Amino acid sequence: MDLTTLQSGLDTIWVVLTAAMILLMEGGFALLEAGFVRQKNAVSIIMKVFVDITFGALIFFFFGFALMYGKDVSGLIGSTGFFMRGDLSHISLSISHDTYWLFQCAFVIAVISIVSGAVAERINFHAYILYTIAMTGLIYPIAGHWVWSVGGWLGRLGMIDFAGSAVIHALGGFSALAAARIIGPRIGKFAENGSANIVPPSNLPLASVGAFILWFGWFGFNSGSTLSATNGSIGHIAVTTMLAAASGGAACILFTMLRYRKSDPPMVINGSLAGLVGITAGCAFVSDAAAILIGAVCGIAMVFATEFLESKGIDDPVGAFPVHGISGSIGTLAVGLFAKPELTAGVGRSYSGLLYGGGFQLLGVQALGLAVVSVWGFALTWIAFKGINRAVSVRVSRDEELVGLDVGIHGVPAYSQDTDFIELQQLKMDYKQ
Repeated sequence: MDLTTLQSGLDTIWVVLTAAMILLMEGGFALLEAGFVRQKNAVSIIMKVFVDITFGALIFFFFGFALMYGKDVSGLIGSTGFFMRGDLSHISLSISHDTYWLFQCAFVIAVISIVSGAVAERINFHAYILYTIAMTGLIYPIAGHWVWSVGGWLGRLGMIDFAGSAVIHALGGFSALAAARIIGPRIGKFAENGSANIVPPSNLPLASVGAFILWFGWFGFNSGSTLSATNGSIGHIAVTTMLAAASGGAACILFTMLRYRKSDPPMVINGSLAGLVGITAGCAFVSDAAAILIGAVCGIAMVFATEFLESKGIDDPVGAFPVHGISGSIGTLAVGLFAKPELTAGVGRSYSGLLYGGGFQLLGVQALGLAVVSVWGFALTWIAFKGINRAVSVRVSRDEELVGLDVGIHGVPAYSQDTDFIELQQLKMDYKQ
């Protein structure tokens, strides 16, 4: 066996393994969101995650991958690779195109899962399927092409987004903001005077386990983006990922103790996730100290963003926009500040952040890319939801929302015992009447 074959084999194993780690994050999303929402809507969370995985994978295979990574047309869109057929020779990697598709498929599934939490407890299941098709087949692939594909216009300008603070998290976060704004708050979330009512999470231990699974999967998310098992930066990427997550959580613990006189568990959970989101763009290119600072800033900013949304009457049950939209934005811009030239050499040319003598060039490109990707996600989601609403209501009926989506839409509660069977059947009969 020659060295090239051995390298290809090792890289294939690495990429498939990390793709599986990213896919496991869907279990984290499911537990996190099910724990944050009320018990009567836990099954609906699980069903949306299954839509993400099933429809998301198929649509990305049919045409999403082609639009994202096919041969470039004017820096805007891909044109080959539909059904993973046609000319993909411009993708020159040590792994096969099938292996690369699998890894990227795990990414696209994560994007739609971000939006899922923002519309929890009131979105029509049929409408969610249609939106999943739009996100995985059009919105995300085109934005991804601009940054990550061979020939994408933002990539040519020099935008750096190693594992997706902008392409995945800012895009998903601002899409979630648009979706939450259109669909409106849950019944009873806001009082008549506009003040926010507390909707207690159903199961915080469950949510915390979900966060831990997401944290675990993030090592695949970030380190796997090397696409090589022998890349010397894997260890550094894992360390910055760990430090940012720890810093985000620690900052939230201390900050909520000061602000609320108690350490707020949901905020702490989201604080660690915010740190993970923030480091995703620059995990390979910033120092350990910068990673700690990025995580802390993201964790605290997430708290303020959560409060801001509530002050504007926007209901985001799991904090999708504060965690992903805000932290993704901070992380993308942070690359323009903290990128070290000796660490960026691996992307083809050396980049220097503002604090390392690079001036405002990289920061300006990062800001432009962030703005474009965020506006694209927000605007296209707004258009998609408005269009879907013409075909099928994006929101469930008032009765369905009050009884809970588990029984009202899916016909089964999340938690039941054999002795509850008769009562369940009577509840379903009463609802149908």
